[in-house]
Amino acid sequence: MSMQRIVRVSLEHPTSAVCVAGVETLIDVYGSVPEGTEMFEVYATPGVDVYICPSSERSRERADSRRWHCDDSSGIVVVMNSPSNDLNDSHVQISYHSSHEALPLAYAVLYLTCVDISLDCNLNYEGRQDRCFVDKRQWVWGPSGYGAILLVNCDRDDVSSDAQDNCDQHVHCLRDLEDMSLMALRTQGPAALFDDHKLVLHTSSYDAQRARVFHVCGPEDSCESYRCVLGQDKVSYEVPRLLGDEERFFVEGLSFPDAGFPGLVSFHVTLLDDSNEGFSESPIFTDTVVFRVAPWIMTPSTLQPLEVYVCRVRNNTRFVEAVAELASHAGCKLTICPQAENRNDRWIQDEMELGYVEAPHKTFPVVFDSPRNGELQDFPYKRILGVDFGYVTREPRDKSVCGLDSFGNLEVSPPVVANGKEYPLGRILIGGNLPGSKGRRVTQVVRDFLHAQKVQPPVELFVDWLAVGHVDEFLSFVPAPDGKGFRMLLASPGACFRLFQEKQKWGHGRALLFQGVVDDMRVRTISINQVLSNENLISFNKFVQSCIDWNREVLKRELGLAERDIIDIPQLFKMEKRKAVAFFPDLVNMLVLGKHLGIPKPFGPIINGRCCLEEKVRSLLEPLGLHCTFIDDFTPYHMLHGEVHCGTNVRRQPFDFKWWNMVP
Repeated sequence: MSMQRIVRVSLEHPTSAVCVAGVETLIDVYGSVPEGTEMFEVYATPGVDVYICPSSERSRERADSRRWHCDDSSGIVVVMNSPSNDLNDSHVQISYHSSHEALPLAYAVLYLTCVDISLDCNLNYEGRQDRCFVDKRQWVWGPSGYGAILLVNCDRDDVSSDAQDNCDQHVHCLRDLEDMSLMALRTQGPAALFDDHKLVLHTSSYDAQRARVFHVCGPEDSCESYRCVLGQDKVSYEVPRLLGDEERFFVEGLSFPDAGFPGLVSFHVTLLDDSNEGFSESPIFTDTVVFRVAPWIMTPSTLQPLEVYVCRVRNNTRFVEAVAELASHAGCKLTICPQAENRNDRWIQDEMELGYVEAPHKTFPVVFDSPRNGELQDFPYKRILGVDFGYVTREPRDKSVCGLDSFGNLEVSPPVVANGKEYPLGRILIGGNLPGSKGRRVTQVVRDFLHAQKVQPPVELFVDWLAVGHVDEFLSFVPAPDGKGFRMLLASPGACFRLFQEKQKWGHGRALLFQGVVDDMRVRTISINQVLSNENLISFNKFVQSCIDWNREVLKRELGLAERDIIDIPQLFKMEKRKAVAFFPDLVNMLVLGKHLGIPKPFGPIINGRCCLEEKVRSLLEPLGLHCTFIDDFTPYHMLHGEVHCGTNVRRQPFDFKWWNMVP
């Protein structure tokens, strides 16, 4: 309900006022009360509802045709529900009475013109039963919530342009309108009213930096008809009544939620009385709508893959062929970034993260470009940004980034329930240091951005013990056919030592790791016996296991996991410059394409003609209905401290769950 407007009446001459359909107008009957007045009576023409509102807790009553004691603590409220056909075609008459006089002491007449004004948009309230009681000034989360949704128009629908669609104040192609939210200003009432009244659409200077409004001022099939009226330096706009009862506007988002911006943007339309020459306009009524900017949403590896990205560099031909074959088995599109564009930067997982934005009327993918800015830095903007494919990035002003700012250090869990709270879109996982320590952390602007999206609250894990420092070096998620829907895989030195001890016990201690590596001139083979007798390696891996165990407990607590939801994947690490790197290709750093897994080939000990590490992984994952393909990434990736996941990226199907139905 809009705020009440007060109208004062006069005994000397009739008064005129404009009221808005469904909005209460309070009549001040006490400003001109004749001397000796004890009671008053109210008469109204049909279509005007009049109520007496006592100041006490008693409910309001209809005025009807009775007399009321003149008590300055009571008020008269007038409501009209239908717009007028002509100016001043309704009125309210107030007569003042004394018990000593038969006739009224005086009359006051108020002529009313009713206009219906509404600023409307899609409030997305399919789940609500009481739609009539939706407050457009509020935005409510949850399945019974409501509120308009705005997309950041960060794609590039105009193929002739080099910039994102929201980078200027023009509509360059009609397809761009699909990414915007429709807002309509509807008015009904006498046309003559607008000879001395006007409608102004306005917003705050703060919100004008975060959204832009276009007014349809001509044929809708012409880009020239869309006039930018609000946004950035434009905070108000006098609305011409070009189409009579309805004016249409298209709204585009300019900024994602971020530090200092919770994602809410408000627009207002105000009816102004401009009839007093020489004076400024006076406000009569304001209607407001609130939009929430749709968050950027990450997709976990358990969602259906749609497109796989990989870089072709000078020494990874067989790797690219293996990824292409896996993508084909999974029914995915394959996009190869050529060497001329990647300039031998193969770490496409580190360069970007693929997510999406969604509103009731439109969903499209959005690439989040990391601040690492290697040789691949132009690829997300120049090759991925395009028609219905958006782009966003965050970089610190001082350009200070570290290895943790690469997006191998940015993952998201499948949907979970933890500590009684549902996370239907999962939780973001980023790597950092131990609480209170001074180690490496993800840059503040990226952390601020991820936290501000609200729908996938981040969990910070401990990765500073790793040389590269990415969460994908020790964990991943794979789909599972049971009610949980997934398993979390954790690298486990303990599991690896137990496996090797078992093989040694059965007489296979001389079996060698790294046999068959193509570039074997750079890699010495090592036997199970040598591994199990290397005290430095054993001691260091005990430290690594303690770091992973710390994260294990954090993940169990923050994701609501039980031990049965976790699979320990055998893996050893070695020390380089006091940090950990994978001793053999890191098995959890895999490419997950539905049921098809592209796993780094570990070149483990060959026993009875089979790699015992591969056999162990198969025994753990194939009962889940997963197909394990081991890809040789040793020379082009492992030797450079990366693996299959680091060298690939995946665009996935968005969640079926609608983000606005959750309660953050």
